[in-house]
Amino acid sequence: MRASPQPVTTAHPRRRRWSTVAVLAVTLAVTAASLTACGNTNPRDLIASIKDGSVILGTKYDQPGLGLREPNKDFTGFDTLVSRYVVDSIADDLGVAHPKITWRETPSAQRETLIENGEVDMIAATYSINAARSERVAFAGPYLVNYQGLLVRKDDDSIATLTDLDKGKKLCSVTGSTSAQNVKAQLPRIQLQEYDSYSGCVEALRLKKIDALTTDEVILAGFANFDIYDDQFKIVDMTYPKDACVTSSGKKVLRKQGAPFSTERYGIGMPKNYPANVTAANKALDKMLTPDGSGSSPWERALRESIGDEEVEMLMKRADAPDSPFTFTPKPGDLSFLDSKSTPCPAGLS
Repeated sequence: MRASPQPVTTAHPRRRRWSTVAVLAVTLAVTAASLTACGNTNPRDLIASIKDGSVILGTKYDQPGLGLREPNKDFTGFDTLVSRYVVDSIADDLGVAHPKITWRETPSAQRETLIENGEVDMIAATYSINAARSERVAFAGPYLVNYQGLLVRKDDDSIATLTDLDKGKKLCSVTGSTSAQNVKAQLPRIQLQEYDSYSGCVEALRLKKIDALTTDEVILAGFANFDIYDDQFKIVDMTYPKDACVTSSGKKVLRKQGAPFSTERYGIGMPKNYPANVTAANKALDKMLTPDGSGSSPWERALRESIGDEEVEMLMKRADAPDSPFTFTPKPGDLSFLDSKSTPCPAGLS
């Protein structure tokens, strides 16, 4: 069995010679525990874990602004703030103490398996809700509506729209990602440069080896707001420059001029066995989105803390524009988008 990333336990925003027999006993106990963990296929029950006082929450370890393990082993970012709020809010509703949190690294390719095998109670880790994933896990949320964007250098005025890339610009493509490939399909003169990670792309952008990076806007905003880059980058909206046929879920569908390049709705992944947990998490998210005495909501303050005031102000202004195709405020519990029908691609449009 391939070794999984080891969990890290953090406080919540908080000898002598052994005998041969003793050593053997400890070794056997550790081995048995490891085998039990690897072989456990019983999904965890979030509410039961909260009542027991300890939860295991999945997140990313390497995404500034979303899920980042700091050098002191604390965790920062919007996904982790949402997770903390949800479990603490559920604990308050249950009338129990806030649970101790153990963070578990959850790489994208492993998320459904970790949930199904009972290795985490829930996952908030840039986890886009879609129909295929919903076949295996349940989702609370969405807690963030997100779109594909471009990250460029702040002093580069040559890229103000997506079509500006179609002048021989170099666009970073992360191995295994389709984001840049989708752009090249619309703008064939773009040069793709492939890197192993988004952090590698960002560093190449800083060094002027590439001209732009594309992925989810909130991921880009996390890097742009990261201390080590000190206001070096800006984000450019991505909309279709003309009507286009694109492949979605294996089918050719129409994307109208001006439509966002992609819409991602981040949710909290949980086992399908416990619908009450999804209901409780959505209730907590609704509470987080409700303005309090400060005039803003805990959700908005967490987003500002994570990706910066400038980016949040831009997202709000864009969503408020007349006839805007963009949304800012999510609607937890509304998964109707999973059943929405795409417009088939008309004949003759490539």
